[in-house]
Amino acid sequence: MIVPPETVAARLARVRAAARAAGLDTLVVTHLPNVQYLTGFSGSAGAVIVLPRTCLLVVDFRYVTAGNTLTASLDGLVTLATFERSYDEALVDLLRREGSLRIGIEAAYLPVSRFNAISAGLAARAALPVESPDAFPALVPTERLVERARIIKDSVEVETLREAGRRLGLIGARVHTFVREGRTERAIAADIEAAMREAGFSRPAFETIVASGPNSVLPHARPTHRALQAGDPTVLDFGGVYDGYCVDLTRTVQLGVASEPLRQLYVAVAEAQQAAIAAVRPGVASSAIDAAARSVLARYGLADAFGHGTGHGLGLEVHEEPRIARQSLRLPDQIVEPGMVFTIEPGAYVPGVGGVQIEDDVLVTDTGCEVLTR
Repeated sequence: MIVPPETVAARLARVRAAARAAGLDTLVVTHLPNVQYLTGFSGSAGAVIVLPRTCLLVVDFRYVTAGNTLTASLDGLVTLATFERSYDEALVDLLRREGSLRIGIEAAYLPVSRFNAISAGLAARAALPVESPDAFPALVPTERLVERARIIKDSVEVETLREAGRRLGLIGARVHTFVREGRTERAIAADIEAAMREAGFSRPAFETIVASGPNSVLPHARPTHRALQAGDPTVLDFGGVYDGYCVDLTRTVQLGVASEPLRQLYVAVAEAQQAAIAAVRPGVASSAIDAAARSVLARYGLADAFGHGTGHGLGLEVHEEPRIARQSLRLPDQIVEPGMVFTIEPGAYVPGVGGVQIEDDVLVTDTGCEVLTR
């Protein structure tokens, strides 16, 4: 994706404000989706140093040409920095050159070994005669500085996700034609992934799930050589990466006549999904959306059959914030805002009956939400 300079400027401004609020003069970004968000760079290795007045994109030899092309398009917002040794040595040299002192790092993504190596490099190259220990550069662990900015999608991201959802929705509308008696789960998964490539997706966003018959009660089952039989419910969970952004969809297809318990299961899950979608609007807590789906399934006596969350955020990663789930210490509530994009995917799984899951992607608007995968 080519990110316009004005979009890059706005993203950097948000992250710089967050870094200042955390008492940092520099932020080192090593998580590749965050590197891509801030600069548009999508290589397999790289880092970004966000400084008060500039931003350095650090790449190795493989990406010098691509990096020069990218930075030339960004009107001086991002400067390319290359090196001859290692990424960590390059970061140490650049941070010392810029005079950085309180240096934020992404604690969730920088291994302890790298943290120690960079810290040791900074200490070894620090000037010895100092009057205050504050004059020594120090790494400061941070959490979610860039991820918090990514929760609200800008106009470039919204249009990309809208188009990606439209394309995936078209596949969802015909995916039932892949489900035929005698075909294996793996063959159906291959058909779905081929359809995504034909629709313009660069790759699957995750390993496609095809779970038929007794396997349908396993929410994250992997496709097997099992051949489909008449009467099978088949859960199809698939997603694609389009122009760098992930979308996700699940449909449950019935092969032949459904049993009455399975039909009721489908009715309950479909109603739960519609209730959750209807609950999406600005100002609502994410747990309230989850509760809307959960209360419907509880009314059908299926509370214990729904063990996962109702949804998750989408963007450069297939699982990101916000989390649409019950509130907990690990998953604090988030207030829904316009520009958020997430899935709504309730399910119910009953051994001996079958499993049903229905998933769509929604964009939060000023008044409610737009279903992207319709």
